[in-house]
Amino acid sequence: MSISRQNLTVVIVSFMSENVIHTCIKSIPKDIKIIIVDNSNNYFFKQIIEKKYSNTTCILSENIGMGSGNNLGLKQVSTDFAFVLNPDVILNEKTIDEIIKASSNIPSFSIIAPILDEENFPNFKIQNQNILSDNKSEPFKVSSVDGFAMILNLKRINNLKNFENFNYFDENIFLYLENDDLCKRVTENNENIYIVPKSKIKHIGASAVDKKYAYQIELSRNWHWVWSKFYYNKKHYGFLNSLIKSLPTFLSAVTKYF
Repeated sequence: MSISRQNLTVVIVSFMSENVIHTCIKSIPKDIKIIIVDNSNNYFFKQIIEKKYSNTTCILSENIGMGSGNNLGLKQVSTDFAFVLNPDVILNEKTIDEIIKASSNIPSFSIIAPILDEENFPNFKIQNQNILSDNKSEPFKVSSVDGFAMILNLKRINNLKNFENFNYFDENIFLYLENDDLCKRVTENNENIYIVPKSKIKHIGASAVDKKYAYQIELSRNWHWVWSKFYYNKKHYGFLNSLIKSLPTFLSAVTKYF
């Protein structure tokens, strides 16, 4: 089944994102439904968003993290496809149309994503680097995509092992690597993940939260990066492997904190 605007819902998790999210929303076609999960539980923000954008619904929540926030939003999706998007991402004029066009020519996929407009900072990981030189414009398979812009084929993923009951993102991961975990579980089910080179996005990066909270966010990010790296590797590769990979990151974070 290919994607259409009528069968696609955008899910955005925000947290004190007032300064960037309006640009994001305005870049999304007005005939596509948007669900925002606001982890800062800001009722004033909800009022402004829902009044300004008729295609947008805002769900208020305490700060439950990125993965849990996405799951909360995905539970409200009634379409077959969901575009998980960060509030600091901006779509190009043809981003959606190119994704729709590509999806009609791909036999099967569980995840499909646009490509970042900065070639030196790819938003995907790939096993066979030769594919990049051979496919300048055609969709190509990857092993994972970054979580700030990914379309989930919910109808297909719901039938996969370990994805029952809206178990898309592992809620033990508060921030970081929740997308890697999702993609790994998808590929372990022998499902396909694609990048569409003609569908481009801009990611402002590290701007989803208002910059006046930069110091507090930096401390929080250090902790969550260490925990997420440890948990992810322990889950998929075992405790010892996780300890070896995570210890240098932990020591670096402690040093940075002091």
